[in-house]
Amino acid sequence: MRVTQGMLSNNMLRNLSKSYESMATYQEQLSTGKKISRPSDDPVVAMNGINYRTELNQIEQFQRNIGEVYNWMDNSDAALDKANESLQRVRELAVQASNGTNSPQERESIAKEIKQIKDHIEDIANTKVNNKYLFNGTNTTSEPVDLENGKLSENSQAVNIEVSKGIQLKANVNAVKVFGSENVDGNGSQLFDTLSSLVGDLENPDTGDKDLSKYIQSIDDHANRIVDERADLGARMNRRDLVEDRLGTQEIIANRVLSNNEDAEMEKVITDLKTQESVHRAAMGVGARVIQPTLMDFLR
Repeated sequence: MRVTQGMLSNNMLRNLSKSYESMATYQEQLSTGKKISRPSDDPVVAMNGINYRTELNQIEQFQRNIGEVYNWMDNSDAALDKANESLQRVRELAVQASNGTNSPQERESIAKEIKQIKDHIEDIANTKVNNKYLFNGTNTTSEPVDLENGKLSENSQAVNIEVSKGIQLKANVNAVKVFGSENVDGNGSQLFDTLSSLVGDLENPDTGDKDLSKYIQSIDDHANRIVDERADLGARMNRRDLVEDRLGTQEIIANRVLSNNEDAEMEKVITDLKTQESVHRAAMGVGARVIQPTLMDFLR
């Protein structure tokens, strides 16, 4: 086969072009920190990256859901704690009112304080966080209690939030058990009715001490229902913490797998770039030798 000067020159230029392409690839990896910059560079890496990133986004969404569960549970627990404190104060006042040594003025003062506590518990029942009512089941846009209009919600449906794939946590408490007329056995008096009746009997001078003492047991029942709901809520809060720790571990693993799939090994890239630069310089030297003076240079 006859080899001409043009063939040598074209071959040399083609090899130099490939060398430039290799150096450009390494330089792009150094500047971006990624193995590929477009799916066509490596379809397998690109497809795996999409799958890993989808998984990571899902974990991050579950973590945001966990934040919403925190919002519901922590605020509900704080509200129930204040409601329990209020009932303990009502119990103290009921015991004080039933000892038979109170004057009519003292009974009236006790009645006034219990009225204020009842209004405070109503405010607790209407706790609103992030523009949502916590104690109205799934109907989070309407206040559950309006005593002036005789309104007391009976919505006890669970607010379930997905915190992991296929796993949902109940974020709210059963407010009907706490403020309504349902107890463990499915019956019982309504909290606000109990407080209203107590106030009415205190204001009635004909009500005897024994009639007032009967409220102590009723108040204890309401307080126990709050304690039961807080215990159930506490168990769910513990599970929430376990799920959160698990999601944190999954996030670390997902980020590591995604990094191993997409991130370039900078030490290797730098070494390859230095090697390619040496090869390129050698190719340039060879090219200088290939392009020798021709016969035309001597015919000028």
